[in-house]
Amino acid sequence: MRRAKVLLGFAALGVYWGAWGAALPAVQDRTGATDAELGFALLLVGVGALVSMRATGVVMDRFGPKLTPLTIGALAVSGALPGVAASPLQLSLALAVLGAASGAVDVAINADAVRKEVASGRPLMNLAHASFSAAVVVASLATGLLRWAGAGAPAVFLIMGLVIGATAVAVRPGGGEPWIPPPVHERPSLFQRVPGWLLVLGCLGALAFWIESAWQNWGAVYLERTLDAAAALSSLGPALFAAAMTAGRLGGNRLLQHWSERTLLVTGSAIAGAGTIVAAIAPTSAVALTGIALAGAGCSVLAPTVLGIAGGAAASSERATVIGSVTTLMYLGFLVGPAVVGGVADVASLRISLGSVGVLGLLLAFLFAVVQLPERRR
Repeated sequence: MRRAKVLLGFAALGVYWGAWGAALPAVQDRTGATDAELGFALLLVGVGALVSMRATGVVMDRFGPKLTPLTIGALAVSGALPGVAASPLQLSLALAVLGAASGAVDVAINADAVRKEVASGRPLMNLAHASFSAAVVVASLATGLLRWAGAGAPAVFLIMGLVIGATAVAVRPGGGEPWIPPPVHERPSLFQRVPGWLLVLGCLGALAFWIESAWQNWGAVYLERTLDAAAALSSLGPALFAAAMTAGRLGGNRLLQHWSERTLLVTGSAIAGAGTIVAAIAPTSAVALTGIALAGAGCSVLAPTVLGIAGGAAASSERATVIGSVTTLMYLGFLVGPAVVGGVADVASLRISLGSVGVLGLLLAFLFAVVQLPERRR
């Protein structure tokens, strides 16, 4: 699969989630969901993804890259469901289906990226994830313009669905991209044992996602409620974090031409932890935004590098299954992290809660420095 097709796959996923974040208020208004009902519905996105991820990897190891456009097509169709939901129950069901489709796409595109990276010997994972982050920013701005022009949730998700559907067609493997399925005796199964090194990588990746999700979910709330920032200024928190993620991943892809993966992981974790602490103790919104940008730049390289290590260490016959397994473990950080931040904030304060996330980032840097990482297969 050509590099451009890999980048398009990541962009398709970014387009949807960028549009989703910007259109979420319209979805809540249309369904009449309370904050608690919306929170439960959003939890089902993660649940749906967890259910589909490893299964997608097992299927992809049998059928290869031709599965990727099918998963993207499923995202285009299922992604329209939240836009037409008219009640909290309908929204919950729609988000469970959407989560399963999104999880399948996540595994498929990462497996494609790792396969291409291993085959070419050139870094690609951070660049691919930068494509996702950039698409999130562009889709968020485009959705804002659509809503400003009077478009409702159904129209927004219909337009995004058409864009994603066109991408599904564009990423179809060509005739020059043959796929040779592994022998029957080498094909992985859904319930086979997960090796210890993969469990360790998945847990480290979950901690990285924990830090990332903390700012994605709580950044605007922290700026507005703790530092008394205006709503327009507080919205810069998630946007700046996403922009820093894009820039960091572009830089990380170049650094891997000279640095080892361990060095990049340790450096990224340390910067993420330090930036988070700066933001948590910031006396003003300007200082907090600086810390958030640093945290985004540091976090940016962690997940793609962990996925690249896992996929590179796997046998070619089970590479997608390994990606599906490690992604499932990592997503637990996305599910648990925001809830723990909220719980600690309720007991102490949001400053203390986010400061503890910064300490977690420094701990992660230490773990990446001392944990034995698997070697890439040649």
